[in-house]
Amino acid sequence: MSIEKEQEIFADFIRSKKLKRSEQRQLIMEVFLKTEKHLTAEELYDMVKKKNPSIGYATIYRTMKLLTEAELCRELLVDDGVTRYEHLYDHKHHDHLICTECKTFIEIESPEIEALQEKIAKKNGFLLTKHRLDLYGLCRNCRS
Repeated sequence: MSIEKEQEIFADFIRSKKLKRSEQRQLIMEVFLKTEKHLTAEELYDMVKKKNPSIGYATIYRTMKLLTEAELCRELLVDDGVTRYEHLYDHKHHDHLICTECKTFIEIESPEIEALQEKIAKKNGFLLTKHRLDLYGLCRNCRS
């Protein structure tokens, strides 16, 4: 997976905010984008710390906020109060099944759900611009 386009988008975004390019931000972004997982800031911190022990939690949080604002990732808030981050740029739209016990995320794509949402919106004279569907329950492993 190439992350060159995301790097370019982020560099343009950083310039537009009149922020300086930072090696720490760059490393955090690269580690995040090379990991196809719904990461917590703590998990990302542990991964980044192996490459640069001087990076702190605050830098992780600030960088993830910038990546979110740049629309390269999005925050996923789960009922446990822990924010997770997932890639957004150039990823197909999907919804989630989220296990309330082990916090596993299962990505689902359903044309039927998408069509139903459009139908409901149209019936109510509503123009959908974006949406997110998270379904909570117990995964197969936690039910056993």
